[in-house]
Amino acid sequence: MIDTEHTFDPTPWTAGTRAALRIEYHGSAYSGWQAQPHLSVVTVQERLEEALSAVANQPIRTHCAGRTDAGVHGVGQIVHFDDPVGRSAKAWVMGSNSYLPSDIRVHWVTSVTPSFHARHSALWRRYRYVIANTAVRPAQLAELVAWQRRHLDVNKMQAAAEALLGEHDFSAFRAAQCQANSPIRHIHALDLVRWRDFVLLDITANAFLHHMVRNIAGALMLVGAGHRPVSWLKELLEGRDRTLGADTASGAGLYLTGVGYPAEYALPEPPDGPSWLTGCL
Repeated sequence: MIDTEHTFDPTPWTAGTRAALRIEYHGSAYSGWQAQPHLSVVTVQERLEEALSAVANQPIRTHCAGRTDAGVHGVGQIVHFDDPVGRSAKAWVMGSNSYLPSDIRVHWVTSVTPSFHARHSALWRRYRYVIANTAVRPAQLAELVAWQRRHLDVNKMQAAAEALLGEHDFSAFRAAQCQANSPIRHIHALDLVRWRDFVLLDITANAFLHHMVRNIAGALMLVGAGHRPVSWLKELLEGRDRTLGADTASGAGLYLTGVGYPAEYALPEPPDGPSWLTGCL
């Protein structure tokens, strides 16, 4: 649900205040989050920085919690920037949204201490992968869901996913172009449920490697469709060989739904998402 105008504080801040915001975006029109000025592509970061800079009347640089790929969506993406002019939370939210395209929205902005960093202060990130498990690909949800026509056995998928919980070397689920210094990550939770024609994969970890969630989703769909045994995920994990895994699943079904921070920053709780689905669950 989009915040209404009366919830935003109109009190101007002191210039130099660090601000945190939550942004929502439909990623299908963008080449991911990260600005790529050397390429002729459009990214979410570029559009957001253009809008914030218009409000400030000077350039603003942003930092995000997680750099989503091309076609991937954001529900609970957290961003920070330093306010160079001393605008109010209301001015930042209403002003930036007036400059943003309709597929990107800022839901709230709040002041934080200078120690806050959207990426480095994060304790965990949560993604949801939405699979339409139908005989025919949905027309009205194009670019919003992944699709698998073969029936998926969610119980088998959940059993296979248990091998990934905890801290492991996730090289088998890492993109070849991943630039992370270490393949070690800690998955706190990985849950699969069926709701009507959809299979929902919710995964929370301290951080993620490039394409990690999509590669896990692709492997689990092979298990769910009966093409691989439940034990296959454990074998992949221990083998650490990406070439033996599944194809990378579509980015269309992937949503960054939340980021967790220490309580001292007092950020609003992340929403459940995507919004088109949560109203039905």
